Amino acid sequence: MSSVQIRDVRKSFGGFEVLHGVSIPIEDGAFVVLVGPSGCGKSTLLRMLAGLENITSGTISIGDRVVNNVQPKERDIAMVFQNYALYPHMTVADNMGFSLKLRGASADEISKGVARAAEILALTPLLDRYPRQLSGGQRQRVAMGRAIVRDPQVFLFDEPLSNLDAKLRVAMRTEIKELHQRLKTTTVYVTHDQIEAMTMADKIVVMHDGIVEQIGTPLELYDRPDNQFVAGFIGSPAMNFLKGRVKVNGSAGFEGPNGVKLPLASAPANSDGRPAVYGVRPEHFTIADDGAEAEIVVVEPTGSETQVFAKLGGEQVVAVFRERHQFNPGDKVRLKPDPALVHLFDETTGKRLNA
Repeated sequence: MSSVQIRDVRKSFGGFEVLHGVSIPIEDGAFVVLVGPSGCGKSTLLRMLAGLENITSGTISIGDRVVNNVQPKERDIAMVFQNYALYPHMTVADNMGFSLKLRGASADEISKGVARAAEILALTPLLDRYPRQLSGGQRQRVAMGRAIVRDPQVFLFDEPLSNLDAKLRVAMRTEIKELHQRLKTTTVYVTHDQIEAMTMADKIVVMHDGIVEQIGTPLELYDRPDNQFVAGFIGSPAMNFLKGRVKVNGSAGFEGPNGVKLPLASAPANSDGRPAVYGVRPEHFTIADDGAEAEIVVVEPTGSETQVFAKLGGEQVVAVFRERHQFNPGDKVRLKPDPALVHLFDETTGKRLNA
């Protein structure tokens, strides 16, 4: 196992720069997830870490060694791809042991490595099968087993669950996290799915347009996003945003669209009348007599909770309730955000304003 240090890394394709000085410290044994929308540079960064893309400038270190000019096979990493990349003419056992065979390992060493990985991943009964005889989840476990057999310093996962159905993705998330807890190998995992990031990571790196927007634990990013992009990207359903102005007249408050009044626990210094964006997560709404009037548009019961789409000040918001309210489209309700959990962002820069 080793730490990974990414320092001021830049990547250009011709005159087009796709990574703009990315720096990410990854501790030994950590499970770090790179997350962001398509085109943010997360997969490019992972490929640079693997040695599949050249670095334009900056350094990447694995352990104490700078690996900028080190060949992929010499970096002591193992990568699990989205498409599994299994050899169709080889059995599960042969697929898992192939990297050791290329390394010149003995038959006994290969057999022991494959048996250990198969036991960890519950693949022992499947070792004589071919990939075509396996389900999607089983193929993904074989791909992970091939990585485990190599006993690398770092595991790299490139959107490994994208080809699986929703139920299997949930199961595989648990398996990968459990695998990391057992092996304690440094892991870098790329996904566009923020639910995967939240449920699996020790630390999340949120990327956007080739830069790092914020690094932190899942709950740090959820509870205290640095800016409006992170606030809107992390969380499902997404945070509600309402444009308006800060009002300080005896007590802090916010005037939203069409003059709707919304509570604030506190306001930044000298912010009276300042244009801002008011952010509130769907689960932080309550029904209260002193709330702002909203008209229900759509009700979506999911069983454990009810999602309500409503018009508040003429803008659509989403509220989530675990209580069994009887809502119908067209009903008028009074929604009140919890002022202690409200987020305030600068309208121009998107930076967080409140403490």
